[in-house]
Amino acid sequence: MKRLVLSLALACFALTYIGAQAQGYPTRSATVIVPFAAGGPADITGRIVADIFTRALGQQFVVENVGGAGGATGTTRVARANPDGYTIGLGHVGTHAAAVALIPNLAYKPDVDFEPIGLVATQPVILTTRKAFPANNLREFVAYAKANESKLNMAHAGVGSVSHTFCLLLNHEIGIKPTLVPFTGTAPALNAMLGDQVDYVCDPILGPLPHVRAGTLKAMAIGTAKRHPALPDVPTSAEGGLPNFQAAPFYAMFAPKGTPQDIVDKLSAALDKGLDDETVRKRLVDLGAEITEKKDRGPKPLLALVKSEMARLTPILTAAMAK
Repeated sequence: MKRLVLSLALACFALTYIGAQAQGYPTRSATVIVPFAAGGPADITGRIVADIFTRALGQQFVVENVGGAGGATGTTRVARANPDGYTIGLGHVGTHAAAVALIPNLAYKPDVDFEPIGLVATQPVILTTRKAFPANNLREFVAYAKANESKLNMAHAGVGSVSHTFCLLLNHEIGIKPTLVPFTGTAPALNAMLGDQVDYVCDPILGPLPHVRAGTLKAMAIGTAKRHPALPDVPTSAEGGLPNFQAAPFYAMFAPKGTPQDIVDKLSAALDKGLDDETVRKRLVDLGAEITEKKDRGPKPLLALVKSEMARLTPILTAAMAK
């Protein structure tokens, strides 16, 4: 009986302690893990969100880049972190959907091992090539790729990353298997392409945008139904003859499973408010991002999206990897 009373007392103390922690959160600086190298779309998006949390919650939210395994290394660290709100992470369609099909023995379950905080934005993917690549539009790219498959080098940010996932889908649509060249992030991949070391990449618009505008890289097509206002002269994939290549990956925030609901709610509310701030919106739009509509923000819509993207991409990517 005494043991039962002691156990109940300890449980009550733990709940009271957790509740007090959540009520005063945050009382110190927190870490935002971005599972890719600095300078890429995930990193820049993560830094914008970290700034939102810092201003809204009164403590520093510091970005830490933890690259490797197409984002799985950093994302695993988030999943295994102490669920107290002081370690959270940025994830996207690669880390939280495509990785299930692409990474054997993935150390986490995207729809189980996290507390979703909320969606941030989507980033349309652009098929981008080195400047001297012998094609100037998507139709020419497809023709050249089919005729020179063995010579092609495709850059990506690791198995399961956005650049890997959507270039796999593109290659599957075209019917090619080029040489895949992995990097720690899309920023170093773009640098290699600027140096003529690789031929093409399927990167979210934020990364190649300044290089395309400067004329140092070439944009073949954007994987959306409509042209993008940031690059209005770049045709859509449908205009180039590949209507099934639709690519606009989501970027979102996650906490470790078991993070108190009050803390998740605080973070979600701060993110929601931040995405309505005109300065934040301008920063994201100027980078080519499409900000998540209010009805699609928050933990529940994010969890539903993770599950639906896992269900959509798993069979497609499994088939693409098998051929």
